[in-house]
Amino acid sequence: MQTFKQTSRTGNRRSPYSQHGRFHSSPAKHRISAQKQSPIKITTDHPINRNPHIRIIPLGGMEEVGQNMMAFEYKQDIIIVDMGFQFPDENTPGIDYIIPDTTYLQEKKENIRGVFITHGHYDHIGGIPYIINKIGNPPIFGTPLIRGIILKRHEEFPNLPPLEIKEINEKSCIKLGDFTVEFFRQNHNIPDCVGLVINTPVGTLIHTGDFKFDETPVYDKPTDFKRLEEISNKGVLLLMSDSTDAEIPGTSISEKTIMENIDKVFQKTTGRIIASSFSSLLNRIQQIIHISEKYNRKVAIVGYSMKTNIEIAKGLGYLTYKKDTIIDSKRIKDYSDDRITIICTGAQGEPNAALMRIASQEHREIRIKPTDTIMLSASIIPSNQGSVQALKDVIYKQTANVLHYRMLDIHSGGHAPQEDLKKLIRIIKPKFFMPIYGFYSMRRVHAMLADEVGISKDNIVIGENGQIIELDQNKIELTKKRVSSGNVMVDGLGVGDVGQVVIRDRQALSNDGIFVIISVVDGQTGKVKGNPDIISRGFVYLRESKDLLAQTRKRTKEIIEKTTATTHPVSWDYVKNNIRERIGGFLYTKTARRPMVLPVVIEV
Repeated sequence: MQTFKQTSRTGNRRSPYSQHGRFHSSPAKHRISAQKQSPIKITTDHPINRNPHIRIIPLGGMEEVGQNMMAFEYKQDIIIVDMGFQFPDENTPGIDYIIPDTTYLQEKKENIRGVFITHGHYDHIGGIPYIINKIGNPPIFGTPLIRGIILKRHEEFPNLPPLEIKEINEKSCIKLGDFTVEFFRQNHNIPDCVGLVINTPVGTLIHTGDFKFDETPVYDKPTDFKRLEEISNKGVLLLMSDSTDAEIPGTSISEKTIMENIDKVFQKTTGRIIASSFSSLLNRIQQIIHISEKYNRKVAIVGYSMKTNIEIAKGLGYLTYKKDTIIDSKRIKDYSDDRITIICTGAQGEPNAALMRIASQEHREIRIKPTDTIMLSASIIPSNQGSVQALKDVIYKQTANVLHYRMLDIHSGGHAPQEDLKKLIRIIKPKFFMPIYGFYSMRRVHAMLADEVGISKDNIVIGENGQIIELDQNKIELTKKRVSSGNVMVDGLGVGDVGQVVIRDRQALSNDGIFVIISVVDGQTGKVKGNPDIISRGFVYLRESKDLLAQTRKRTKEIIEKTTATTHPVSWDYVKNNIRERIGGFLYTKTARRPMVLPVVIEV
């Protein structure tokens, strides 16, 4: 928790949000249209209340990359922005996904008016199947591509009720209780992204979603700076801006430059090209398909999520290609290597993704050849550095023709670096500023950038997940009030049934292994019958540790027989706890390792 408390370098610059110390607002007049692609217009006029405040409640995405979800509460109305998940890392072994804790929203589900989705990446939509029903299944608002991706994934959850998804575009205007939400187009690395203009009785709030500035995008429209200036001219109370690349200097690389560089790779390559990227990076997929067509290459798509997203995007008109361009991977052998492009998932080194299966020679149809060129067109997610390095090592053992974004500009991140972030703040000219998305260091650097361009440190806050931030026309406050927050684990069919105790057990097992001692005890005499059996997994190799095992068996017999002789009646739980503690300590003195010791006592 931190607020910036210092006089701005620009002195007491008057915010464009106020004139002569008074709040000014231009009421919007709109009409509603029911046509699918037409702007949604709803009449709204907000009476000016001089004392209200908005409660902003981040539930995820404010201390990590991913798991993005934020609630806005005004009196009896709540709206939600995004509902994402986070992929597990080495600290959460065996977990499928991590989603936000929505206990607070479950308790107030009758007040939730709707959910707004900024774009179709899983760190913004992935939590929907696990959360939406728990909070009353409110309506979801999203662009056509967002709607298509959410509905397709929802087919994997047949036991859940149908979703109510309402299609919006950048000209839509949605009124839900005291909130009126408008939209503006954003460039990212997936089409159909929007930022949100949240009009409230307190003032106007801007939520950017993920964004970058690209004045020469490919297969997309550039940022509408005129629209941003129009929003700014009406006065913006609070700007909440993406911080994911706030530590990276400079400006975004244009997709036009990326496409030119990929074209050069194709022009020089005589073997197969295996291009791996995010399955949702539809713009990059489109570039590779069109360049393949230019050089008379057939394209094989490998990876379930990649095929699914391409199918959705093509159906909605976001992806185009000739009828005979895409071929089944089984037909790759029918063409010479210089006529084949393979597009696949797995640039993050995921063990079950297509590229790792290809590199590990586990894919049914595809093996890497020394003449192949492997193109990794994706930046590395911070938690995936180890897995990506392992993938590269496996590939380099089979071919040295590997290209990635640190060697050549064949990928542009989807997040604004420093100069773009400062440019947005200069355009919007908000009174208050709150960096969102990412680790603390990212958001702290973003706050420093805001200070550089003239936002008073008194007006900048860095919040945390679960912390209630209160905003009115005169101040923004990081309160001491908190809602339930933290990580909810999704493991198989279980949601939330795996907690920190289970995770610690899994970490212990992965670090030092498990040591099981099975003893058969005479219930009448308390004597151990024979020698205890020992099972070791991930601790020591039994055949090479005979002396340690013999000492362990001897000590176990002594512990059991001494405990049963002095305790009447015998508590077998007490006996097992005694074995666990004393044998655990003994093993540590001998090995400096602490396996999970599981005593099993069988009374006969």
